[in-house]
Amino acid sequence: MHAKKDRRVDPGIEPDPYGEGVSVPVRKPLNILGGRFRFESDSKELLALVDAAYAGLPSHLFSSRPKIFRVKLMLTPAPAPSTDRSARPKEPPPISMLHGPGVLGGATPSSTFVVLSPKERTGLVSVAEEMLPFAYHVRYEIIEFAVFTLACRAQGLVPLHAACVGLDGRAILLMGPSGSGKSTVALQCLSEGFDFLSEDSVFVEPRSMRATGTANFLHVRADSLSWFTQWPAHSIIIRSPVIRRRSGVEKFEVDLRREEFRLAKTPLKVIGVAFLSPRSGGNGPLLKPLSTSETLARLKREQAYGESLPQWRSFSRNLLRLGGFELRRGPHPAASSAALRSLLRSV
Repeated sequence: MHAKKDRRVDPGIEPDPYGEGVSVPVRKPLNILGGRFRFESDSKELLALVDAAYAGLPSHLFSSRPKIFRVKLMLTPAPAPSTDRSARPKEPPPISMLHGPGVLGGATPSSTFVVLSPKERTGLVSVAEEMLPFAYHVRYEIIEFAVFTLACRAQGLVPLHAACVGLDGRAILLMGPSGSGKSTVALQCLSEGFDFLSEDSVFVEPRSMRATGTANFLHVRADSLSWFTQWPAHSIIIRSPVIRRRSGVEKFEVDLRREEFRLAKTPLKVIGVAFLSPRSGGNGPLLKPLSTSETLARLKREQAYGESLPQWRSFSRNLLRLGGFELRRGPHPAASSAALRSLLRSV
């Protein structure tokens, strides 16, 4: 955010050192991950990234009286470049006083940071201007990180590294390490009209076992598309922008907010979990029921972060009652979706 006046002063002298009296435009609230989020910023670029992440998604609320969240987004202008490249600064840059809903702070110019207060359901996000060319990283690693963390901590949700698809209000969690095929199976389900909830981040309310997520994008490797050349949406995928993960992997980033794709309109009721396996199912069934101990062991291995949270105990107890399965590879992703369809309609 471009400050209206210089706040790099002693906070004991300046009457409004944090800029709390400066009004900032507020975007229309968005219902995300069970909560109602209000974003405020005077940066068109940052509000555009909020829209890129969340505008047009189905409204996901857990109750008629959702928790209200406030997130302030600030764009920090880049400092003027020195005309003398050999000159070294004689002192470090000064601290600028900052404020967000429920938080106060200070930072040097051109700093990017996130400050969150889950108890107050508020956050302050500062983005350095030189980060704007990296729109994917700002949106995914900064803005969405802030929203995910606030929604999870303030509502007691269990965050999972998983995909989630469903039918008729019921859902199956798909778990497996990166490269296990979650996105390919999810894409197959999407192509067949399943309700799509999320490809890699799912949030579950542990008592009701209702799951929510942000079905904004699907990230697809080019080598996965050989299965889908006859699908009408294939042309949409190959015309999508390509993003580069920090791991170096490049993927198409497919915006799912269009009529060709079916997104879950409300949180879905979880009825079980399927762990993707590289093993072939051969001529037998692709879904193999797992014992309670096997399911629990795989959950702990796959979801180390979620297990560290207090709400994990309630979630894992309820999920174990529902059951776990190993989903083995079939000759085509359609075989996996058929197995999942049968499970969703039989349980």
